Amino acid sequence: MGIFADNKLKVSIGILLANKILWKRESIRQSELMSKPRITQTQSWKALQAHYKEMSALHMRDLFAEDARRAERFSLTQGQILLDYSKNRITQQTLDLLIALAREAGLNQAIKDMFSGEKINRSENRAVLHTALRNTPEHPVIFEGEDVMPGIERVLKQMESFCQQIASGAWRGYTGKPIEHIINIGIGGSDLGPKMVINALKPYWSNTLKPHFIANIDAADMQATLADINPETSLFIIASKTFTSTETMANALAVREWFLEAPGARKSAIQKHFVAVSSAADEVKAFGIAAENMFEFWEWVGGRYSLWSAIGLPIALTVGMDKFRELLAGAHEMDKHFHDAPFEKKHAGHWLRPHPR
Repeated sequence: MGIFADNKLKVSIGILLANKILWKRESIRQSELMSKPRITQTQSWKALQAHYKEMSALHMRDLFAEDARRAERFSLTQGQILLDYSKNRITQQTLDLLIALAREAGLNQAIKDMFSGEKINRSENRAVLHTALRNTPEHPVIFEGEDVMPGIERVLKQMESFCQQIASGAWRGYTGKPIEHIINIGIGGSDLGPKMVINALKPYWSNTLKPHFIANIDAADMQATLADINPETSLFIIASKTFTSTETMANALAVREWFLEAPGARKSAIQKHFVAVSSAADEVKAFGIAAENMFEFWEWVGGRYSLWSAIGLPIALTVGMDKFRELLAGAHEMDKHFHDAPFEKKHAGHWLRPHPR
């Protein structure tokens, strides 16, 4: 009893010390953030504010009347993308002032830091490496001493093999029928990103698979989706990095219960109809999903950019893995442009918006 109490005290002291260290680190990080000048305090920002007041009286018609080549001068083409920003109330002076702001804010260095795996997400102390997801295998991306590209390519090949099995009909449900419905269960970036891309790429949809999304914890919304599908021909993708997201897991558990109520469905059938996009192998296994049916993604994948990772599995299934790789290649082309082009030649959409410092 005395040894147990002593060990318990040691554990409690250890937890307190660990919390104190974490609190100190967070205090230092917050202090560093506060010590950096806000972008709104820079001279370039103040010059833009003054310029805005000067521009407020100008009319778009006058800007086009004064410059017959305005559409040509205020547009950029990169690959197959044309960005026409001539129909904004801007002049060359506006662009010069914006470029000056980007330079004073240290945007060039911030871009390099992001691509090299520096932890530019300072509020969460994380790297922001969605660009690596769109990179090519022959170009290493080193994060914490390790090249992340082999892991990314491994997951892409896993996705490719899985998509081929579904598309060919080799993957069958528990009654031997091929999959006809893909149902993504997730929230935030694990829902909105894939949904947006799938809707945008509707002309490329497979003729044999229909995508669905469940994100709302309102039971009426889920029931409307489940009413349109057959459990024997449905594949559910549970997208949750930790497999503990409250809304996602509530929906996943409800769907699993609905599935197991189908005639002849047993727990062993879950492995034929449920896969996971996650990094929590133990939780995925406890749900009933086979280890080989978990598609990994990483801590440095931010939610709003996660569609480029295995979170994009419903995209790959709906339009085909070849098209998904084309999507990655197009994004990589824009990444190279963003990284390499001087500010004067960058697509304005990249840097006309504020960037975190």
